[in-house]
Amino acid sequence: MTSDPLRSARILVVDDDHGQRSLLETFLRAKGYRTQSAASGEAALQLLAEEPFAMMISDVRMPGMSGIETFRRVREKHHTLPVLLVTAFADIRSAVAAMRDGAVNYLAKPIDLDELITSVRLALEPGSEPVTEERGDSPMPSGVVTQSPLMRAVFRDAAVVAPSETRVLITGESGVGKEVVADVIHAWSRRAAGPLVKVNCAAIPENLLESELFGHEKGSFTGAVQQRIGRFEEANGGTIFLDEIGELPLPLQAKLLRIINDGTFRRIGSGRDFHTDARVLAATNRDLEAQIAAGRFREDLFYRLNVMEIHIPPLRERPEDILPLATQFIGQFSRQKSRFSATVAAGLASYRWPGNVRELRNAMERAALLSRGEIVLPEHLPARILAATAGAVPGLGQGEAQRLEQIEREAILKALRKNNYNRTETAKELAISRRALTYKLQRLRAEGVPIDLTPPAA
Repeated sequence: MTSDPLRSARILVVDDDHGQRSLLETFLRAKGYRTQSAASGEAALQLLAEEPFAMMISDVRMPGMSGIETFRRVREKHHTLPVLLVTAFADIRSAVAAMRDGAVNYLAKPIDLDELITSVRLALEPGSEPVTEERGDSPMPSGVVTQSPLMRAVFRDAAVVAPSETRVLITGESGVGKEVVADVIHAWSRRAAGPLVKVNCAAIPENLLESELFGHEKGSFTGAVQQRIGRFEEANGGTIFLDEIGELPLPLQAKLLRIINDGTFRRIGSGRDFHTDARVLAATNRDLEAQIAAGRFREDLFYRLNVMEIHIPPLRERPEDILPLATQFIGQFSRQKSRFSATVAAGLASYRWPGNVRELRNAMERAALLSRGEIVLPEHLPARILAATAGAVPGLGQGEAQRLEQIEREAILKALRKNNYNRTETAKELAISRRALTYKLQRLRAEGVPIDLTPPAA
């Protein structure tokens, strides 16, 4: 019996970035290939001189000998070896020029894994037709509810990338569930037994963020009364998730780039380097390429973080998930089994959900509170949801929307009195933010509704 050439082919992966090498090797081995890697062009040439390979995949931008120079040196002695180049946008012209000299193809970062496997198969089986990848369902994470093909594709990609050491950039609008995907990647990784440390870069004042990430020594600045271990040290042996990475100030971007490149950093006030082995996952709701063009984000850091991009579609693009998610959330917040009226179900399904899954969760928490765990009726939902869908929900016209606004007004006033006019407690009971409550109270006062915004004297 002859062996399948695909199963015996050996592929040399060349990249100075450990995460990128790990991703490519993990993926190719899962497809049945044997792999070996090199961290530089010089090391790749040495390996090619010692043993045969069926193909080479090389990054273009590397310190020392670049991928283009490595390719040209390979061509001098290995005239027929297929070479696939991986390139950032800025290097595409060089990659295209290399194709004229015999490179089989180039892939732009972040790598599309379907495009990668197609390019590899075409290179190793000349004349074959592109293979459409048969991608079955990946195991769904515990506690995650989805019926959307788009979200199932997200978790398939998470399953592919999780076992590697590569960095992942998770993109999508605010509230879509980027943190959930980070949790899944960590849980499915070889680092699952290690810590998962989360940092919201937008939630920490700029003057404190460096200390939060890298730590500080006692006495290094006013208020540093004791030594502090930073989040990167806490994540040693595990994963660090940097949410809202687009908010990271430029000076800290340079320090983050260093820790990604060699794992070293300095605490504030320290004269020596420290080392950490932490896998980096990052997330953003911003267009980082636009941030680069505006000079607010480093291009080199972008390509280091964006070895693999996982984009989470907004809830409006996966409407089949709305009711299953709403059912899950209402079950979490209700003491007894709740169900939706037909009008509510239609309203939920047709609303655009600008706040995505987070907005849906908050709406269900409010509905569970007001419905007392029974059937959820239109008056239990925020007026904006049904008012925005008045044309799509049978029987809900402008008069009905106004009635719902009156119900919301009465609920606010009732909650205020119940909580002795304490805004924080009132907002908690209504399942809205304190800022949203303040806005609603100001609007009611402007409409002439008598509101006592100060607690009665004791």
